[in-house]
Amino acid sequence: MHNAKFIVPNAFTSLNFLLGVASICWSAGLFVSQDHIVMGAHFIIFCALLDKLDGFAARAFNASSEFGAQFDSLADLIAFGIAPAFMIMFAYKDMSPNWYESHRLALFAGAAIYMVCAAMRLAKYNAMDSESYPDYFSGMPSTFAGIVNALVIILLCKYKFFDSCPDILYIPLLIMLVTSILMVSPLFLAKLKKRKSRIINAFQVLNIAGAYIAGFAMILPEYLMALVLIYFCIGFGHGIINRGKIISKEV
Repeated sequence: MHNAKFIVPNAFTSLNFLLGVASICWSAGLFVSQDHIVMGAHFIIFCALLDKLDGFAARAFNASSEFGAQFDSLADLIAFGIAPAFMIMFAYKDMSPNWYESHRLALFAGAAIYMVCAAMRLAKYNAMDSESYPDYFSGMPSTFAGIVNALVIILLCKYKFFDSCPDILYIPLLIMLVTSILMVSPLFLAKLKKRKSRIINAFQVLNIAGAYIAGFAMILPEYLMALVLIYFCIGFGHGIINRGKIISKEV
């Protein structure tokens, strides 16, 4: 019975892992369905929402463990490192085959860089950063990198930019490279935590609840992207302004 408390957080992690695999399968077209690329992107968003739930469950059940941390990192590598890279490559291949054929090498290189950076980000977090900065992430978490790339594909498909605006076809590749750099960058991103201001806490809670509803319902990708961009601007901005204090406090 002592080990029963680990079942819930590890179940969330297992589902996260399997949905990451499902994202790759759907993006590759192994399951014939309408908008299979978009469905693959939504699976990545599901993974991100579940990734936060397994951490919450581990704390709620006092079930944190070294096994859970390593298992979570492996699931994250699939869901936010490998699945987004394949999703973007298959999006180009499926919706813009001519562009894909003429830029195949650049796409493969971009996907390889992204996957390596995600693996390095997760390894660095486990080895050095998990307890060094309790209030900040060092670099962009792979979870958010996966969310950004998934939302970009969802929005481009929703507004049919792959068909109507060939001049912006570089955007998904460029965003994948930017998120790769941010994952291994030395920038600090403030974590979503309880603050002294009740207004800020209420704003965080309402928008987190809204993100879960919109994410699982597969609606309002514009709202989700706006939330992510606002968080990055405020979070990274706060980290840049207070960088000296953050480092001196850790030292």
